[in-house]
Amino acid sequence: MKKGNRILALLAALCLLAGCKTAEETENTQADLIEEVYIDQNEPQELYDIEDEAVALSNAPAAASSSVLLPEATGEHTKKNDSVVIDYSNTSDGYVMVKYKASAKNRLKAQVTGPKTTYTYDLPAGSWVTFPLSDGNGSYKVTVLENVVSTKYAALLSASFKVSLKDEFAPFLRPNQYVDYSAASNAVAKAEELVGNESDPLVKVEKIYDYVVQNLTYDQQKAQTVKSGYLPDLDKVLAAKKGICFDYASLMTGMLRSQGVPCKLVVGYAGSAYHAWINVWTKSTGWVDGVIFFDGVKWQRMDPTFASSANGSKAIMQYIGDGSHYTVKYLY
Repeated sequence: MKKGNRILALLAALCLLAGCKTAEETENTQADLIEEVYIDQNEPQELYDIEDEAVALSNAPAAASSSVLLPEATGEHTKKNDSVVIDYSNTSDGYVMVKYKASAKNRLKAQVTGPKTTYTYDLPAGSWVTFPLSDGNGSYKVTVLENVVSTKYAALLSASFKVSLKDEFAPFLRPNQYVDYSAASNAVAKAEELVGNESDPLVKVEKIYDYVVQNLTYDQQKAQTVKSGYLPDLDKVLAAKKGICFDYASLMTGMLRSQGVPCKLVVGYAGSAYHAWINVWTKSTGWVDGVIFFDGVKWQRMDPTFASSANGSKAIMQYIGDGSHYTVKYLY
């Protein structure tokens, strides 16, 4: 099979928090303003009801490089108070950064509301965290929230700004909270080793895809115990050679991005299961939405988590090849 007709784009990856649920059970409830309460005796605060989402497909499916683009909080455009800084200096590069400076007693969240979608993330205290501007050009609002009681969160600080990207690929080349290859020197080195001097992006995808599918196994125990807020450590996943869907996807996405291949980490549904996969861009094809394999007649969807954990069975490959089974919800 010729290079250009070989494996082209994507994996199964990423997602949010714990447990695999049906579409109905994981209905998005982010950012619903619910009531006004008093955080202290003097100042009324609006509370937001925020429920954690499931980790994408946390159950098994049925039968360093010069190209690394590191985010920076340059301080040119910020909104801040005593505890929080929102740095939106580099929005043209497709990201915003947030830092909670104080020690946190309660759980923190960051919401990034773009022209189309509201994304809600966990926010660890004490360090800069990078979030992608996945909706592209337009108006955005970033809000930092603190847990008050149960699923209720109070806003601590927000910043609004307009985004004009340098190019459409900017949010999908750099590290972010879900694909943190800036902290994964071994994964970046492995990608460089696999790719070598290859310049054809289709072949880069093929080599990295084949490695992930052939060397990782699905971690059933981890799938049963994964907790809300879990984030993959790419080097640990690489060393263990096993993981859940989120691990598969984050590892392959980070490796490809480190090699200059634009990738959209897509979260949505495979049937009724909360799942994730990757869209890849090349100059010759444009964005290839959820398709990764050309069989000589047509492009076929190749979802590496399904393909790996099912050992490439005929039934699974037919399911993967049918794009109607996949519904997009978020892009990272």
